[in-house]
Amino acid sequence: MADTMAGRIAKFIEPLRVKPGSTVDLARDFDPGYRGSLRKREGVELLSTGVSLLAEYQARLAAQDTYGVLLCLQALDAGGKDGTIRHVMSGVNPQGVRVSSFKVPSAEELDHDYLWRYARRLPARGEIAIFNRSHYEEVLVVRVHPEVLERQKLPEHPRGAGIWERRYREINNWERYLTDNGFKVVKIFLNLSKEEQRTRFLKRIDLPEKNWKFSAADARERRRWDDYQEAFSEMLSATSTRWAPWYVVPADRKWFARICAAAVLAHTLMEIDPRYPTVDDQARRELLTARQELLKEAPGGAPADPYAARRRAKDARQP
Repeated sequence: MADTMAGRIAKFIEPLRVKPGSTVDLARDFDPGYRGSLRKREGVELLSTGVSLLAEYQARLAAQDTYGVLLCLQALDAGGKDGTIRHVMSGVNPQGVRVSSFKVPSAEELDHDYLWRYARRLPARGEIAIFNRSHYEEVLVVRVHPEVLERQKLPEHPRGAGIWERRYREINNWERYLTDNGFKVVKIFLNLSKEEQRTRFLKRIDLPEKNWKFSAADARERRRWDDYQEAFSEMLSATSTRWAPWYVVPADRKWFARICAAAVLAHTLMEIDPRYPTVDDQARRELLTARQELLKEAPGGAPADPYAARRRAKDARQP
């Protein structure tokens, strides 16, 4: 059953994967409105299944305490990052998940290398860490807005020609280091069309309860749409690697984007295949001794082992 499910998920997300070494043109290669043959009603059921699957595997990941998972979410404004996190992670134990959002760097962060603030928020073993925007801002926003690079206090030489190729290489090497040490890197780009962004912006303006989600800065960034599309295309081309591939998720339909994100994360966890730890013979004998003591404490008329009794009754009802 697990192998069948894993195969179906891998086949579902394969069209979203950026093949390592390929040259990406977002407008040509990925349709923001793609949804395959799925209908929304089917999608709701699939998302529920995916959330349950994630809950199971996250519990096993935490118990095994060997691997960690870093989920990087990138998108333009109104791309649906917050909603994706809220829906996809709705069933997991919050103790095992940590979400970090990265805004304008602080003075302390600017006094360190550009990856420092991201390294501080990496997951521990057994955890899932989510970066709502990530270290890829350093080759996106910083590239589109060169004035941001000026504030990073770099020596003259590193600011010269070839800085973006160098940062791609450094990021790839950093992610390889993480994966070699047991920390899987999952990278999702929520690919939103320009028209759908316009519609979502208008909704944020028209509905008073959503006004707080829109600012004049959002409108200014939209004017740089083509610059961002070029930066995203080059980033995807340069940093989709065998050990940390990118997945471009169609984001015009929120329900479909959430299914895809859940599937990509579930695929990663199923590849890890974390297992609950087993105890040695000595610990097992101690458990059996403790069990006998607990059975003796059962009050009169009550089952000695209520859990086992309920389980037997449930099995008896099944055909």
